[in-house]
Amino acid sequence: MRKPRKDSALDRRQFLAATGGLLAAAIPGSAKVADVVEAAAPSSHSRVPKPSGSLRKIPIGVFDPVYEHLSLDAMLDRVSALGLEAMEIGTGGYPNNRHCPLDELIADRSKAKAWQKKFEDKGIRVATLSCHGNPVHPDAKHAQKDIGTFRKTVLLAEMLDVKVIVGFSGCPGGTPQDTQPNWITYRWPPEYAQMQDWQWKEKVIPYWKEAAKYARDHGIKRLAFEMHPNFVVYNPRTLMKLREAVGEEIGANCDLSHLFWQGCDPVEVIHFLGKQGALFHAHMKDTTFYPENVNKYGVLNFAFEKSDLDSASETFRAVGYGHSASLWKSVIKAYMDVGFEGILSIENEDPILPGEVGVERAAYVLKNVRRELLGE
Repeated sequence: MRKPRKDSALDRRQFLAATGGLLAAAIPGSAKVADVVEAAAPSSHSRVPKPSGSLRKIPIGVFDPVYEHLSLDAMLDRVSALGLEAMEIGTGGYPNNRHCPLDELIADRSKAKAWQKKFEDKGIRVATLSCHGNPVHPDAKHAQKDIGTFRKTVLLAEMLDVKVIVGFSGCPGGTPQDTQPNWITYRWPPEYAQMQDWQWKEKVIPYWKEAAKYARDHGIKRLAFEMHPNFVVYNPRTLMKLREAVGEEIGANCDLSHLFWQGCDPVEVIHFLGKQGALFHAHMKDTTFYPENVNKYGVLNFAFEKSDLDSASETFRAVGYGHSASLWKSVIKAYMDVGFEGILSIENEDPILPGEVGVERAAYVLKNVRRELLGE
């Protein structure tokens, strides 16, 4: 999850036509061409078994910042036309709240219900509210703003009977004197271990114990943390560390795009978190690698802008443009196998495919592999 960027026009040469309506996007630079999306039919190497009539149909939705340029009504028309069934709506923090006037809604229950009804009239469920922020930021004003947004989001979720709130764990400074966050992943030299221990003991665990209690007191028992770099929860192990310290309200927004580059196996992650009862939400976003740059620079060499791709080791892509449709079929099957009760929320941060185009391509892949799994 990053702050939404403005979409830019793309040259037609950046797209290669592929059968079935899917396109493979060409990367700037003659040496880099994105992998063509594979057909959704399982290959001989696929781990996906034959369709089963007992599999649950997991709703496919979209995270709303990609439509920041549209009004609420215009966005709902677009989402409905795509045949999507649910939405994740930003209430503040990094995703902002373009389509959710949070203060206005929590002040008037009738307005909140009327807002929710706009979605329902289009056959769309408001499945999650998202307030990605840093409530343990060392800048007190920054932290307090994000704390306030979280508490207001809890109140709106309670009003609307929305069960899941999505966000970040946050990241404090490394000492009481710091003015900026300090993301520590390596416990040597020794002062880094001391700082990391201080972060968790003095800042992260105390805050989330209080915040989880506040949510629980208002009937919200699922806080879905995106495992994201630059925050203390950035992989399944750190997620479980916080869950064990705080309680079962802590779970995952499983955005595999941040786990692919860390070397995680997506199916293993889903099975692991599912067995712990810690899978609350899922972002649908892909990552592609450029092996020649991975070999030279390693994986800590991420690019967000198209202009940086020539020297990048990896970047975000729409679902199916970093890994094959067969792999994503295995992913969706894994969610079905563990009884995932959330939604598959498309988030587009693809630097090549414009926002709405990326959503359409991801929806195409996800709907097709879901249809095959269900034997439809």
